[in-house]
Amino acid sequence: MIDYFAANLWQFWSLVVIVCLILELTSGDFFILCFSIGALVTAVFSALGLGFYGQLLVFVLASLLSLLFVRPKLTNLLHGKRRERLSNADALMGRIGRVSEAIEQGGYGRVAIDGDDWKAVSADGGYIPLGQNVRVVGRESIIITVTPTPALPKGGSRDTGNGSQECQPHS
Repeated sequence: MIDYFAANLWQFWSLVVIVCLILELTSGDFFILCFSIGALVTAVFSALGLGFYGQLLVFVLASLLSLLFVRPKLTNLLHGKRRERLSNADALMGRIGRVSEAIEQGGYGRVAIDGDDWKAVSADGGYIPLGQNVRVVGRESIIITVTPTPALPKGGSRDTGNGSQECQPHS
C-alpha cells in the first residue's frame, strides 16, 4: 500500500490543489491560491517521476514564486492600486442609490444600492421622495445618511467619488 502511494504522489498533490482552492474561497486574498499553484506544478512533476524530496523542493519554490509574482498581479486586478480596501458598509461612502421607500422628514426611509436595501436618513432631516437619486455621505451603524442628487442622464453614468461609476440602465 505504501508503495502505491509513493508511486502515485501526484494524486496527493492533486488533492492538495483542490483543498487549497476550496480554502481560497473563504479568504479571497489569493494567499492560499499560491499554494494551490505550487501543488499543481508539483503534481505535474510527480507524474513525470520526480522523487519525493524533489517534489517538496518544487512545491516550496513554485509556491514562493506564486506568492512573489502571481499574487500581486491578481490582487491589483481585483482591488486596483488602492492601498485601503473598503468593505461592507464603508464601501458605500460616495455611492449613488435610489430611494426605494420615501425618507420622511426627521425620519427614516430606505435606499437601494447595487441590489441591497439600506435604512437611510436625510442629511438635512428633510423629506426625500420615492425614486429620487441620493448620494451616501455618512453611516452610523447600519443606517446610511444621504443627500439628494440630480437624476442621471438617460443611459449615462457619473463618477460616484470612490473610484467606481454609477450607471443608469437603458430602458
